[in-house]
Amino acid sequence: MLNRWSGLLLLLAALALAQPAFAQSAGRLISADPVVSPPAGMKAWKIAYRTTAQDGRSIVATGVVAAPDMSSPGDRAGRPGGRQVIAWTHGAWGVAEKCGPSLAADSLTISPALGDMVRRGYVVVAPDYPGLAGPGQHGFLVGRETGQSVLDAVRAARAIPAAEAGSRYAVWGESQGGHAALWTASEARRYAPELTLVGTAAAAPPTDLAENLRRGSNANVRALLTAFAVYSWSQRFAAPLATLVNRANAGVIARLAQNNCITLDMKPRIGTALGVLSVRNALRNKDIGAIRPWAGIARDNSVRADAVSGPLMIAQSDADVVVAPAVTLAFARRYCALGRPLRYVRLSATPHEHSARDSMGPTLDWIDARFAGQRLPDDCRAL
Repeated sequence: MLNRWSGLLLLLAALALAQPAFAQSAGRLISADPVVSPPAGMKAWKIAYRTTAQDGRSIVATGVVAAPDMSSPGDRAGRPGGRQVIAWTHGAWGVAEKCGPSLAADSLTISPALGDMVRRGYVVVAPDYPGLAGPGQHGFLVGRETGQSVLDAVRAARAIPAAEAGSRYAVWGESQGGHAALWTASEARRYAPELTLVGTAAAAPPTDLAENLRRGSNANVRALLTAFAVYSWSQRFAAPLATLVNRANAGVIARLAQNNCITLDMKPRIGTALGVLSVRNALRNKDIGAIRPWAGIARDNSVRADAVSGPLMIAQSDADVVVAPAVTLAFARRYCALGRPLRYVRLSATPHEHSARDSMGPTLDWIDARFAGQRLPDDCRAL
């Protein structure tokens, strides 16, 4: 019997050693450069770390980590297990490398509540997502890869001694980041079982990608986001743009994706406006949810309600012209049908780009309560 067990242990050890090196390096911190003169009450680092691409390759990703300064009233240093962590997942900035949020001079103040999170004593981990501010083509709304990069950013933050980040974390995101947050919750148990997810908050999250690209009520924004998506997917999954548009419009899509980053005060150049109009006309009466291979890519990267680990909070505005409120509500109802409690914050006049800002108070209070282990609120009956 002893020989049989010894043989089994040797076999397991050999299999562990045979795993690719990248499988053992996911989440490894490569660098953490202190941010000079961060906002008062916080210290921060720009980081590079290892994560795993959609196809299993080891890749480098970037981001920002912020923590309370030791003298801050909200500082929670010294608590058993380290400081609690919130992973902030940003909305759409573009698909070109230059569009990474960490590259912005105001990266520590532009997020709607980063300062508020730090003042409450949290370590904030804000990943760029692969291909933004780092090498490689960004996978726009590519779910598994993005979720893995968020989890690896939390792992990497724990390797910064001065941050004192613990293993308990929440994730909160807006727009593309709402999609990222839901995918992070979907991947958490499988990919990072050593971390403890206490709750996920998603503001204006794209869930059913084809349905969202079909039903967003602002046609120009829908055309630009579709251009970002199909260009990114054409590069990442070898999906031929020729199945959607002619060669001239394929060039327009490429230029829109390569040359444009999104900012809140964005005033489109005339060339961008004309490009969006061209794409809008080219995609008229075309549904990527019904055209191969786009339909499969959209389906594979949409969020499944039954895959999302709870607890869960969703904030959605009825005035959103980018993420269709009806699509978010349908997802919420599917989640509720599983018998799981859901906190649902319904905003009325909030534009899409302020979904997180306008739901900040209820969201941070809900996250506080999750770390405190309080009873889960449930709005499913009202849906």
